[in-house]
Amino acid sequence: MQSNKITLKQFIHYFKIAVTGKEQEFTSGSIRRAVFMLSIPMILEMLMESIFALVDILYVSQVSVNAVATIGLTESVITLVYAVAIGLSMAATAVVARRVGEKDLKGAAMATVQVIFLGVFVAAIISTIGILFPKNILALMGGETDLIEEGFGYTQVLLGGNVTIMLLFLINAVFRGAGDASVAMWTLVLSNGLNIILDPIFIFGFGPIPEFGVQGAAIATTIGRGTAVIFQLAILFIGYSKIKIGFKDLILDLKVMFNLIKVSLGGIGQFLIGTSSWVFLMRIMSEFGSEVLAGYTIAIRVMMFTIMPAWGMSNAAATLVGQNLGAQKPERAEQSVWKTGKYSAIFMGLVSLGYLGFAPQIITLFNTTPDVVNYGSLCLRIIAAGYIFYGYGMVVINAFNGAGDTKTPTYINFVCFWLFQLPFAYLMAMSLDFGPSGVFWAITLAEVWIAIIAIIWFKKGDWKTVVV
Repeated sequence: MQSNKITLKQFIHYFKIAVTGKEQEFTSGSIRRAVFMLSIPMILEMLMESIFALVDILYVSQVSVNAVATIGLTESVITLVYAVAIGLSMAATAVVARRVGEKDLKGAAMATVQVIFLGVFVAAIISTIGILFPKNILALMGGETDLIEEGFGYTQVLLGGNVTIMLLFLINAVFRGAGDASVAMWTLVLSNGLNIILDPIFIFGFGPIPEFGVQGAAIATTIGRGTAVIFQLAILFIGYSKIKIGFKDLILDLKVMFNLIKVSLGGIGQFLIGTSSWVFLMRIMSEFGSEVLAGYTIAIRVMMFTIMPAWGMSNAAATLVGQNLGAQKPERAEQSVWKTGKYSAIFMGLVSLGYLGFAPQIITLFNTTPDVVNYGSLCLRIIAAGYIFYGYGMVVINAFNGAGDTKTPTYINFVCFWLFQLPFAYLMAMSLDFGPSGVFWAITLAEVWIAIIAIIWFKKGDWKTVVV
């Protein structure tokens, strides 16, 4: 990996090392090698997540347009759960990576226990709301009466079992922070593999299992994720990962917990800003009917398939930043970010060409309703226009998070999402009658601004002095 060229045989050799997790040292040696070894399992991990999303929508689209729209409305709400999970996971990755870089594995294990406690507590609150008020949630999001009656079971199960989402995020963040990216990858292989098998069984019925319709998708997802969480906990207790915990470690440590909360608040705020913006965008889209909403939902699921690998590369950058700052190597941390950002931008640029050229054909794979295809393909093409910025910006934003500087991305998100994206989307879509395309352009332009501002701020270098 030291030279500029690499043979296919060498690539396969390094690929095997990456997915088996044999590479454990990321604070010395070739930066390109470190980026590769962390990025490959993280990209595969995120690809598994996006494959799950595509398979899920493929099965559900055979039920009804309302079923697809139900998933769109529910997931726009459950992104608020993701916001908390991702915010806490940022803190977990930053703190664990820093402790590992400092060679303090006991401190990393203590942080792991506290973040699990936090996750379970938050999930319990969300579960209660989801179980008791699923119809109210869909109605609040603008769902029509027939949609609510058909789909509230999906919302109830998915929100009720959100502890599986929360812990899957958080424990995988611990593994990534420790540099055990391959463990996180295999966890999602298990989770999403089970979901793909169980989806048609619970949606359409099989043998003694009745047909649950769209609710079956939520049941399959919860079972798959729950099984993966049990697998994660087994790894932590057995000690297969670099991080090992025992029953004696299951105690509250308020100092460590408050440190995690302090770091995570910026991350939670950062993603609450982003995801609440997404909720309002979905609310605007619901004004145009179920067909437009379904096309938008399918397009977003398709885009997740390619955004997730870039997200995987950004997670690699976060781990490299955290570990190298812990090892007192800030310049190496910065170089890792620029290299990873370049690779991500190239990848996203190539993907955008495919979306610009073949958007209608891609949407038709999931639904052939004319309006669904028209608006879904329009969404793909407009958002793909900003993909290069999105790829680079994602890496730089996550690099701040890896350093424990979760406040800076929060400020950037606030300006670009709340002060620009939402007003612009409403103005274009509703006031100036551009319809759904006004929302699509608001998404693209906001991501371009995020990338530009993040790069300028990152170059200032204040993130190098953050203590976690």
